[in-house]
Amino acid sequence: MTTTSSTDVSDSDPSPSLPASTAQVLAPTAPGTSPKYLRGRVLRRYALWYGVALAAFSSIWGGVGTLLLPNQVQTLEMAKFFTGHDAGTDLQKLTALKNAIAAGTATATPDQSRLLGILADFDAGRAESLALVTSVGLVATMVAQPLIGVFSDRTRTRMGRRAPWILLGSLVGAVFLVAVRFAPTVAVLVVLWAIASVALNAAVSPLGATLADRVVETQRGSLSAIGGFGSFLGGVLGSVGAGVALSALGLNSYFVFAGLVVLCVVLFVSRAKDGSSLDLHVAKFEWKPFLLGFTYAVRTRDYFWVWTARILLTFGYGVSGALGLYMLQSYVKPALSVSEATKLVPLLALTALPATVVAIVVAGPLSDRLKRRKSFVFAASVLMAASMAIPLFFPTVAALFVQAVVAGFAFGIYIPVDQALVVDVLPDPNAAGRDLGVAGLAINLGQALGPALAGSVVSVTGGYAFVWVAALALVGLAALAILPVRRP
Repeated sequence: MTTTSSTDVSDSDPSPSLPASTAQVLAPTAPGTSPKYLRGRVLRRYALWYGVALAAFSSIWGGVGTLLLPNQVQTLEMAKFFTGHDAGTDLQKLTALKNAIAAGTATATPDQSRLLGILADFDAGRAESLALVTSVGLVATMVAQPLIGVFSDRTRTRMGRRAPWILLGSLVGAVFLVAVRFAPTVAVLVVLWAIASVALNAAVSPLGATLADRVVETQRGSLSAIGGFGSFLGGVLGSVGAGVALSALGLNSYFVFAGLVVLCVVLFVSRAKDGSSLDLHVAKFEWKPFLLGFTYAVRTRDYFWVWTARILLTFGYGVSGALGLYMLQSYVKPALSVSEATKLVPLLALTALPATVVAIVVAGPLSDRLKRRKSFVFAASVLMAASMAIPLFFPTVAALFVQAVVAGFAFGIYIPVDQALVVDVLPDPNAAGRDLGVAGLAINLGQALGPALAGSVVSVTGGYAFVWVAALALVGLAALAILPVRRP
């Protein structure tokens, strides 16, 4: 039986064998594994750089995913649909004409009817292309992430099990992120973004596993709150930064995000060092146990339902946010221009920031104090589902801002508590990298399905209203899926 003890730890290396520090840790349960932080300078330093690193990765999803990729796809699709004499067509005016005709206040000329036909094809084409780019990247990540988790569990280096993967993944991801900027076609963009996504998630998955490696259960809600705050803040700042950078740098903004993620990862690895894993005992590798191991956690009751609820919620959330830039141009009334929509997307995220921060700060520690997770996740899911109804019934810019605030508050509750709940229901702490990789797969699966469904809905229905219907239904199912969890 392991007992909690006060152990001296240096600021630069939490190995219990080193002298002098005010931190207290729980000694490693086996050679080559990490000591768990209880309190003190090492815990604070880990929390800081863990949050910063997560913020850097989230800035990519927030900036590249919501603005750079949609703008790049739209530019490529415009060149495909509006050619020759039609090049340079004003989409805002054409959309306004479409709405006026639908309202019965205008009649189209033959040439306008032709352009409206092209607009319908373009609208479906850009939605499907963006969905393809994001979905393929997430599917590739979904396959790779659990494998990376297992490999990181078995890694033996002086830097520990996770640091090599975090460093290598961020470096390779940054290189391919730069390559994405020069993609000449949607097909090439799909391939380059998929490789960048896999590499970046090869760093995120082991980074998340450090929470299980180094933090005791009673601190996980609070540390998850810090990580959740970093993730959300990074997403917001990434979106705002991308909006500013697009005006000044155009698609060269990809360079900024690539450099930022490498810098923050290097700071995490160097400032929040892990102990050596050279003495880690690694069982002989066998393919059958290796493959079956991925199903082990999902075959336990609580993990299965938490995993299922996570898929459904991220699926619904992904549906609602997949086509934000295009929705501002084609769904809200009056429709916005591409430049107006590009400026407004970051403001939606920024408006939701205060509510999300309050929810994160309160929910994580409160779930630790009350020793309850499930009720928080359920309430967050219900509130998020309700937010999807707002723009469904009121297709205006103002309604989108209200929806963003309500959903942001719900997501602020969900982020830290759900992550802590996942860690709590892990069936095997020694395989945390593998099982957290499978948990990450749930997020990636939901996010991959979201854009695909959103693009299909727009293509089939010719509009965006049913995107909100699908999002509401999926997040509502997520709330129901968390109820069978036995752990409070």
